[in-house]
Amino acid sequence: MTIEPGPLGAYLTAADATATDAAALEEAGYRAIWLAASPAADLLPAERLLDATNRIVVGTSVLNVWQADAGTVADSYHRIAGKHAGRLLIGIGAGHREVDAGYTSPVAKVAGYLETLTAAGVPADRVLLAALGPKMLRLAAERAAGTLTLQVTPEHTRRAREALGPDKLVVPGHGVLLDTDADRARETARAGLRPLLGIANYAGNLRRIGYTDHDLTDPFSDRLIDALVLHGDATAIAAGIRAQIAAGANHVGLHALGEDPIGVLRAIAAATREPETLRA
Repeated sequence: MTIEPGPLGAYLTAADATATDAAALEEAGYRAIWLAASPAADLLPAERLLDATNRIVVGTSVLNVWQADAGTVADSYHRIAGKHAGRLLIGIGAGHREVDAGYTSPVAKVAGYLETLTAAGVPADRVLLAALGPKMLRLAAERAAGTLTLQVTPEHTRRAREALGPDKLVVPGHGVLLDTDADRARETARAGLRPLLGIANYAGNLRRIGYTDHDLTDPFSDRLIDALVLHGDATAIAAGIRAQIAAGANHVGLHALGEDPIGVLRAIAAATREPETLRA
């Protein structure tokens, strides 16, 4: 593994992320920006943010293998890596049956996508897989730099680390919300999670790690909401991030909920002083 992005990253929407946002997050101490959803295969949003910063890593989270042409992605990778060596990560994923036409055999589709990237010269240590289940985790262990996951808890992170071994990257994404009113925070979190918890891949993975139909039936249990969205003050959120790192994460990508996501992310970074202190 030749990229170590550091323990704290930030999710931004590819269409909305600005150079100003990227510079602010780099200044706050974030080590990576993850472009949410499926950016286009030309990777122009990633290139724009890299052009505006000096050190921060930018990754896709995740390119949808049914939508983003692998050959175009490879060409884009080489174009950007030529300018910003070591600062681009390609996260890819199999999408979801509910939204992707022609969705079949996701592991086979991702494996074929990896073959195309490899043949085009994209190094395996620059590619992460959105791996939730055992088969995709095994593929990540064998053919990628590691795994990039969403809607997971420290228990899934622990299982992913066991599956991948000590030398691969394990990068969970986690919702965060600065709100010390627990009831209000849970309602905000429920609104954000509701569309995602209806997706079979996410719900199935949560069942594998111990959640039940009661937890996963709308309006969803408090214990599930609390596990998927860290809320409270910045110090409480930092404790939740430490739990992910203790479970085996190299890095945690933060999805900030609320009206001022950059402000939320800056406050959390300040609460941890420097992201490296999360390893303590």
